[in-house]
Amino acid sequence: MANDSKAGEVGARYASALFDLAKDGREIATVSADLKSLKTMIAESADLRILLASPVFDAEDKAKGLAAIADRAGFSPLTKKFLGLLAGQRRASALRDVITAFEALAAAWRGVVAAQVTTAIPLSPAQTSGLAAALRQALGADPEIETRVDPAILGGIKVRVGSRLYDASLKSKLDSLKFALKRA
Repeated sequence: MANDSKAGEVGARYASALFDLAKDGREIATVSADLKSLKTMIAESADLRILLASPVFDAEDKAKGLAAIADRAGFSPLTKKFLGLLAGQRRASALRDVITAFEALAAAWRGVVAAQVTTAIPLSPAQTSGLAAALRQALGADPEIETRVDPAILGGIKVRVGSRLYDASLKSKLDSLKFALKRA
């Protein structure tokens, strides 16, 4: 757990530096788009996740891999340079934390609140709209919703805003009931 916290802090520091550079160069939207694409690539590619996390690959291998991905995807020079720096500093494993922290900084800069929503099945457009309205009222700011489907939660919804998690999933309710029955 302490390692996750440390990785999050490292990611936040690197994200803050990247955000400052992107802001100075008026490239926040461009870098945000690059990182969003990279986040999708990480989610979809087990090989990329292994490259980033495995100590078997040295900093040079990770830098080459990230450079190839950045070139193929057409990332901005700032994003490419940043990915090279991250790998060179042996911090490629913190890339997901960097992306998450950068997204939060960019959302705050735009005056919106980032919300990660997990459901057991995909939300319909009407449900997404209703959720956005409810979050707007609860948070007092426009939400930028990122949805994810995870059948393991069985039903209901999980909403993460910053470090807060609102868990109304069926799985968590069943786990609570199971725990209560064990104590009885």
